[in-house]
Amino acid sequence: MGLEPATEELLFERRGEAGEIGWVTFNRPQARNALTFAMYEGVAEIAARADRDPSLRVLVFTGAGGRAFAAGTDISQFRAFDSEQDALQYEERMDRVLTVLETCRIPTIAAIQGACTGGGAGIAACCDLRVGSPSARFGFPIARTLGNTLSMGNFARLTALLGLARVKDLIFSARLLDAPEALAIGLFNEVTADEESLPLRAGDLARTLAGHAPLTLQTAKEALHRIKQQLIPPGGGSDLVLRAYMSEDFRKAPAGLEGPLEPIGSCQVLGLSSSGRSPDLSARHPRPGRGPWTCSGRPHSWRSCPGPACGGSGPG
Repeated sequence: MGLEPATEELLFERRGEAGEIGWVTFNRPQARNALTFAMYEGVAEIAARADRDPSLRVLVFTGAGGRAFAAGTDISQFRAFDSEQDALQYEERMDRVLTVLETCRIPTIAAIQGACTGGGAGIAACCDLRVGSPSARFGFPIARTLGNTLSMGNFARLTALLGLARVKDLIFSARLLDAPEALAIGLFNEVTADEESLPLRAGDLARTLAGHAPLTLQTAKEALHRIKQQLIPPGGGSDLVLRAYMSEDFRKAPAGLEGPLEPIGSCQVLGLSSSGRSPDLSARHPRPGRGPWTCSGRPHSWRSCPGPACGGSGPG
């Protein structure tokens, strides 16, 4: 593992006096680092190679551009889904990638700035420690975007981190946790004073971990992973995956949409609308306590936002 990027969209470099720190950057800033299948595979490859490389002591994951750690899976990856096999293969891929990362022998750190949602939040949850900047936001807003679900492995991981009640709140409300709340509930280990301090603090923390007894860290990781695995019931949850991914809600969600999902205020809009126009991403989308969205001045469903703020179409 040299200084060359793993791919153009997933960069890898060694840092530290002896190159003992692996620094991984999600590098699609124009798409808020939305993850492609190739990027997921790259994460698994880096984690697997780090697991075998005795010269590496820590991995740090971060996002390029300052606006996002990783804003979920690129929605274009879902357009070809038309069978039960597609759904099962996707969640199997996610579980495999996240398991390789989670079981890597060396400590992993997520340095989170901006949006950390969906698959990006799944990667951050797999990391051993999470450091956020003031702009960091974390969540799985799928109940008001794609209408899909998480795998049983992801639910078990989140439950081990946050507890049942907070996982329900996160999924049911489809809201994003801001940095102060993520810190208060223990999801983030630290929040930096400003945006510029994040890479410096992540580097300092990585150097500290690299200097600690490796077998102590490895055995602690493995012990906690074994405890977490007890939360996964026999048989898994493939029936739940199929129930969501084969639904009409999920089938319609990716149709005609482009770009990564971008969380804004109390609504989700897309990086580009179906008409190809870029929405005003600073727009707020007010919604009454019950009933339809009204950001365009007329009611519309959660699935479609016709208002000029969205540029035409996007899940509200």
